[in-house]
Amino acid sequence: MKQDVQFADADKPVVAGEEHWADKNGIKLFLWEKRRAPGTAYQGTILFIHGSSWAGQPTFDLYVPSRPYSSVMDWFAVRGYDSWCLDAEGYGRSDKDRDSNFGIESGADDIVVATDYILKLRGIPNVLLYGVSAGALKCTLFTKRHPERVARLALDAFVWTGKDSPTLIERRKTVPELSKTNRRPFTRQVIQAVFDRDLPGAAEPSMIEAFAKASLALDDSVPTGTYLDMCTKLPMVDPSDIPVPTIVMRGEHDGIAHIKDLHAFFERLPNTDKHFALMPGVAHASFQQTNYLLVYHVLYSFFSQPEPIFRAPKA
Repeated sequence: MKQDVQFADADKPVVAGEEHWADKNGIKLFLWEKRRAPGTAYQGTILFIHGSSWAGQPTFDLYVPSRPYSSVMDWFAVRGYDSWCLDAEGYGRSDKDRDSNFGIESGADDIVVATDYILKLRGIPNVLLYGVSAGALKCTLFTKRHPERVARLALDAFVWTGKDSPTLIERRKTVPELSKTNRRPFTRQVIQAVFDRDLPGAAEPSMIEAFAKASLALDDSVPTGTYLDMCTKLPMVDPSDIPVPTIVMRGEHDGIAHIKDLHAFFERLPNTDKHFALMPGVAHASFQQTNYLLVYHVLYSFFSQPEPIFRAPKA
């Protein structure tokens, strides 16, 4: 595509972003929007949902010298997509003052508010919804409630029951401490630990440093709720309640879920337009991995797939 060649080496913003604020019963939620690149035909609107430990812009709109398209929002912009991300309540630039640990249910409520705002503002019927880790769990709960707002659903670094999850086996040991407070410390060491826990070296040091700088400028602590929910409340969704086309994206080395857990979830998804992608060389936090462009391609292939023209009648 002409646009791909034109912006092939982009490591600076390709399109300008715009901040928005949505109201959640008096609580301010920060949303960030990047429109498609000039000259591209509109292909859809993506809403990106972050995970447990960092906010929206560092995850989805990060710039790192000599790392082309470190911003997934820009990568999709040159392919004709409008994209949004938000800071869940308790994170980033959104309000943090409520007495809450801001768990998975709270995050699903945030997506309701965000889509209320986006669909009305842009006059569109639905979004392409992507969630990573705890964000993927939030997306499933939201989709169960509002399937009409989701054209296609992407679940990255997802966990269903948590059975035999290496990460959660270790995290459950911290439940007594996590239960004592609504927030946990967020430091450079915490960020490094996320990138080291599955496969050290799967993300470049320069990217981790840039990511840490951007993330720590927004938060010095993050909520405990999603960690606690993933340790004590799984499963939080029945796959039979997810009627929309869905992809399950699993990094080869991601320890948040055993692959058998994900296969069982995938088998029970009712929509036959479903995909399972095992991404080689990828650990947790897939957009920050060395193989991030592979991850983008997997997601783009799913989001750009044509709708089926023919389906066999049900027996």
